[in-house]
Amino acid sequence: MVAKIVWLNKIIAAILIVCTLFCANYSAAFAESNLVLISDVETQNYLTSVVKPLYNAAGISFNANNIYILNDNSLNAFVSDGNYMFVHTGTILAADDTNELSGILAHETGHIMGGHIVRQKLKMEKMQYVLLGSMIAAGATALSTGRGDAAMAVVLGAQSSAINHLLHHQIEEERVADESAVKLLTKTKQSTAGLLRFMQKVQKRNLQSGINESDYFSNHPLTSERIEHFKQAGKNNHFSATSPFDKKFLLVQAKLSGYLEDSARIWRRYPKENASAAAKYAHSILYFRQSKFADAHRLLDDLIKNEPNNPYFYELKGQFLFENGRISESIAMYEKALQLLPETALLQLSLAHALLESSEEKNTASHAIGLLQKAQIKQPTPLGWQLLARAYDIVGNRAASLYAAAEFSYDIGNLYAAEKQLKQALKSAKDKSLQLKINDLNERVREEIEENSNLE
Repeated sequence: MVAKIVWLNKIIAAILIVCTLFCANYSAAFAESNLVLISDVETQNYLTSVVKPLYNAAGISFNANNIYILNDNSLNAFVSDGNYMFVHTGTILAADDTNELSGILAHETGHIMGGHIVRQKLKMEKMQYVLLGSMIAAGATALSTGRGDAAMAVVLGAQSSAINHLLHHQIEEERVADESAVKLLTKTKQSTAGLLRFMQKVQKRNLQSGINESDYFSNHPLTSERIEHFKQAGKNNHFSATSPFDKKFLLVQAKLSGYLEDSARIWRRYPKENASAAAKYAHSILYFRQSKFADAHRLLDDLIKNEPNNPYFYELKGQFLFENGRISESIAMYEKALQLLPETALLQLSLAHALLESSEEKNTASHAIGLLQKAQIKQPTPLGWQLLARAYDIVGNRAASLYAAAEFSYDIGNLYAAEKQLKQALKSAKDKSLQLKINDLNERVREEIEENSNLE
């Protein structure tokens, strides 16, 4: 499933809500936008290569499935409860190399090290109590004076004091995260130069956007202050800014550019005379977007010829063929990618999808079921459940099909549909392990329905 944009399921949405409320690095404006994740094996594996050493150096447990790529053009990344790391596509596209990106993610890792997310929660809860107290005081003021403006003054005064107190602590935590980033980069033998360069880019973009930074109502130190900090830190850090992952970075960046940027921007970034692998990668995707399929395949075949063991080129060609209705040919490409990158959930999902589109035969569906079961264990997705429901229906396993359909309904928030599907599944389920799964999901569905009814 190469660079496919998917809507957040309710589990990830819940995580983001926590971040919206409590994470020091998360903007309210972003919370109001349409949130989309990009699922791409190549980008996720690259980010794993960057983040894992930082987490290890920080003594933080690492799970590759906890890294998410957000389709957002802003220069940002953030962390949330459970050591989840969210990286904006704009950050990857704006970076010059792995060293810059590693510096940004080292800063976010510093927030986890410092326990800032938990502390922000406690501070927000305390601020809520302060604001509640101010509302009570405002009510008493209004009753005693008969003046609404006096009551408003009490509320605004309390709000300003509470917000300033919260922002002051956030600024201090940002400084701590910057210091932690320098330590982590040094510990993993990486240069701090990339972090300095990226902060200078942030400053330049702010100036171009007409943003006049102020230390009033700001939750970060001034960018100029941070730049000076990283300049001083660089005097004691003499590691190279070159990374063994730079080649992967260039290909990941090219892929994201090809899918997400407009054609004018892509041609500026990768002129036609540029014959690098990254340029060919971006051009092939752009040509496919423009329905110039022969040109897209020509460039991709050239990439495969030069790097016959790169699984991501086969995966991309599989997607091109699949989306162009050449299903049988796409299966061969997905199989080759999976041979080179075995046990990869998203590749298993893509191959299973192609198999089910190619045939309604039971043998084909059984093969797809095997792939999907493995994929759902490692990286469960709503699409995986939807395909499993279809595959089980083909082989005649009605109970398992209804159970998978219920998991899909549950994931997309359709609780009453899930409840009905589970009741039907339980009637025909003979396998005890399946019965246990049905009962477990049914319990979760009932709990959420009850919680929702209590909120109404």
